[in-house]
Amino acid sequence: MTSTFQFQQVGVVHSCYKQKFGIPRQPGLVTEASGSIELLPPFNRLDVLDGLDGFSHIWVHFIFHECMTDNWKAKIRPPRLGGKEKMGIFATRATHRPNPLGLSVVEVKAVRKEGNRVFIDIIGADLLDQTPVVDIKPYLPYADALPEAKGGFAPLPTTLKTVKFSELAIQQANHYKETYHRDLITLIEQVIGQDPRPSYLVGSEGRNHGNQLWNANIKWTAKTDHFLVIQIEFPVGEPHEQVKDA
Repeated sequence: MTSTFQFQQVGVVHSCYKQKFGIPRQPGLVTEASGSIELLPPFNRLDVLDGLDGFSHIWVHFIFHECMTDNWKAKIRPPRLGGKEKMGIFATRATHRPNPLGLSVVEVKAVRKEGNRVFIDIIGADLLDQTPVVDIKPYLPYADALPEAKGGFAPLPTTLKTVKFSELAIQQANHYKETYHRDLITLIEQVIGQDPRPSYLVGSEGRNHGNQLWNANIKWTAKTDHFLVIQIEFPVGEPHEQVKDA
């Protein structure tokens, strides 16, 4: 017998990732990915975070809000396998699930209050901007870290691919840093260096791609042995929350 449950949203994510394309497949892979969780009423109060300063990381339970209209399938093709093999949905972290629930561990940078708004600033998130948060729990190293656990078909990622910048892109990235105080070059290297392209495009050259990070549109192309950032356009919209970088 199955049951239906209803959850209350406790927060919302403000993230550098404005689109699903380019988001790393796991948390912690892009250390330059700063952001914040804004607590929503009636949880926008500092006493709900008493004691959190003793923990370096938290678990974030969230909703895959842009996948809620997609139907789930019993078997999917994980990107890690090049889209060629199928695995059971419960053997993967695919976003198209029977219930659109996600779980990520992120580093806590700071807790702050601005007027009636309460934020948890985080580092290393793999969360789309405006992601609804339904729960937050502290990360316990002695219980949650299992160094001898097996990773199945998803072992530790290989080294990042080389990302190069045109002279124009470097100038634009430096101007962006002066304007917004964010290290866009490192963020781009970490995001694009993981090769966010769909499996059927891996190995192809000359096709232009675009990633929106914060309020910048990153235009890049794949070369034989590296990725080339051609130019950076900004501002594209405006960030929902100006988050100070580390």
